[in-house]
Amino acid sequence: MSTTPVVPGQPGHYDVTMKPGRRRIPASVFKARCLALLDDVQASRETLVVTKRGRPVAMVVAVPERPSARTLRGSVRYHGDLVAPIGEDWEALR
Repeated sequence: MSTTPVVPGQPGHYDVTMKPGRRRIPASVFKARCLALLDDVQASRETLVVTKRGRPVAMVVAVPERPSARTLRGSVRYHGDLVAPIGEDWEALR
């Protein structure tokens, strides 16, 4: 049994290995239908496995959505002037 810690947001062994329901597609078909397949991955959030001669060579995954401006509203706090002198004397090395 593995004791590797699970890091949220990072793929684990189960996420990286070939799950039985993943769509597999030959590289030649991927090349011909690339843009439509990318749209499908984005919409379905499913992983697409690209194969060459039946062997997996690449995975296409959807990028996590960025938080909206509404989500970020109120997350930044003002703590005063960050570039003003702090009132301490110091000497620079020459």
